Amino acid sequence: MTKGLPTLPITRRHALAGLAAGTATLAMPGLLRAQSETIRIGFPTPLTGPYAAEAKDQVRSAELAVKLVNDKGGIAGRKVELLVRDDKLNAGEAATRTLELIEKEKVHAVVGSLSSAVQLAINEVTRARGVIFVSISQSDTINEVKDFSRFTFHEALNPHMTTAAVAKHTFKPGMKIAYLVADYAFGHEILRGFKRAQAAIGATSVGEILHPIGAPDYSTFMPRLRAMKPDILCICNFGRDQANSIKQAVDFGLNKQDRIVVPVLLYTQRLGIGAEAFEGVVGGANYYWRLQDTLPSAKAFNDAYKAAYSGAYPTDYGAYGYTGVSSLLLAMAKAGGTDTDKVIAALEGLTYDVAKGPQHYRKCDHQSVQSVLVLESKAKADTPEEADPFRILAVEPASEDILRSCAELGFPS
Repeated sequence: MTKGLPTLPITRRHALAGLAAGTATLAMPGLLRAQSETIRIGFPTPLTGPYAAEAKDQVRSAELAVKLVNDKGGIAGRKVELLVRDDKLNAGEAATRTLELIEKEKVHAVVGSLSSAVQLAINEVTRARGVIFVSISQSDTINEVKDFSRFTFHEALNPHMTTAAVAKHTFKPGMKIAYLVADYAFGHEILRGFKRAQAAIGATSVGEILHPIGAPDYSTFMPRLRAMKPDILCICNFGRDQANSIKQAVDFGLNKQDRIVVPVLLYTQRLGIGAEAFEGVVGGANYYWRLQDTLPSAKAFNDAYKAAYSGAYPTDYGAYGYTGVSSLLLAMAKAGGTDTDKVIAALEGLTYDVAKGPQHYRKCDHQSVQSVLVLESKAKADTPEEADPFRILAVEPASEDILRSCAELGFPS
């Protein structure tokens, strides 16, 4: 007792009031920490392997999305952090890294992947633990009811959308189509999409050859493909596989005999091996920086990217890192934080235009409805600016009509 102060009787009411005040004081630091806690986004992607160039561009664009939000004060006053992990293009590695991100790093959501099979492994981990996953790699399977969950969102185009758009602008009735296909989920889904489109158009298949992912040599396949005498050679692969197989097809003169078509025309691979091999090749794309000529959002994205990365332009698959992370952060801002149920509801109701025109997630399967570009690689003489190797042949507008129906995917009608 302090000398000079009167002694006051302590009643039960006073004691409870004091206890409540003390409890509030003790709880306040935790409350403040929760309010200021960094929002952590896991980002598994194959930084090593045949898709490394595209993966590194994804990281750069994802980091830009985070930077732009943090420069504006973050989400509800909380800064955002991107936690990048190398999944090595391996489903088991991806599952392990994703589990670590969730259990050790306590991420609030996951964005990423660059393989159909790998993204399904990530999705298995996230949906089992109730963590939102925004996939930025093409897949048809992830939207089907057996792999879908309320936590699963697919920001990338899917093979059905891509092949339908490319076939529409290259296939003609009566044409003969040959296929060189990477022997894994993406390749098989692309093949299925092209065959579906070819049947609707009235073209016919004259044969298909499967190759292992990351194959070092394609020369043994080229005489067999040439013997099929196709009008169009569809090369259904990705990353360095695309560059190497196109180059060898050209070395064998297949581009003189038929037209080369790919599902996804990759900016990184075209710059890597030059105009001669890619001349006249047609393919689909989610993004090309020339969209800035007609879309303010593309111009803003390009300008921010160029300012951050020494004047370089963002790439197609790199743009997925930006749009995927941006859509998630827009939903978190709308939800006022990281509460999973609120963020899911916000994503389901979100209409966004951050780089390529309006997009939204379809309610039944959380597929991002968006435009599909069809590009053609220019001849060297038509490419005075190295950074502008493609011409845009068409932009198929965003529409749910170009998706497989919810019923076809297995959802109740």
